[in-house]
Amino acid sequence: MIFYGKRVLFIGAHPDDIELGAGALIHNIKGKSDLLCVTLSDNQKNPLLKNVVAEHYESMAVLGVPEDSILVEEFTTRKFPDKRQEILEYLLKLRREFKPQIIFCHSRNDIHQDHNVVTEEAVRAFRGITVLGFDVVRSSYNFFPHFFVDVAEKDVDKKIEALQKYKTYHDKYYFDADLLRATMVRHGALAERNFAEGFDILRVVGRFDPCE
Repeated sequence: MIFYGKRVLFIGAHPDDIELGAGALIHNIKGKSDLLCVTLSDNQKNPLLKNVVAEHYESMAVLGVPEDSILVEEFTTRKFPDKRQEILEYLLKLRREFKPQIIFCHSRNDIHQDHNVVTEEAVRAFRGITVLGFDVVRSSYNFFPHFFVDVAEKDVDKKIEALQKYKTYHDKYYFDADLLRATMVRHGALAERNFAEGFDILRVVGRFDPCE
């Protein structure tokens, strides 16, 4: 699969989801693809998370994503199932306006209710387009990647650096640098590469062109 020059859409339920699931890939393709990173909940109804939006922008900056390629919306955390139709309509609007060619969202094996709704509505909204699922360790169950993207060690390092911007989550085990690196080493081993990020396949739309 070629990412170069493509419009690539990343959709996460909450600040930190996209970086946890695909931070190294984003750093690898930034500047070579047209990226849009969309977070559906700003988490601002929780007073303990008042800094996460600013931390999200700082994290994305480390990955090389400019502010005009980042959207943070205001759907209420843990209430996504009640707003399923509104989320679908929002994703359809993204489809019309951004016209993505590849979409990354949460793995289908993610048991968080918000993550699950994002995935189901993304598959529905982006019919006829490739959709791949990323893993967020804290809420995944039975995740095993079948699609791997080769990334460089500098991409791995930048993902870890980016996630360190989330001071709010400094004590969470899934932000641990050793765990993050080990996961990308394991996915690299499965792909017979030094490092990789792994995704599950929600839909792949391919085209075979005969050589001229």
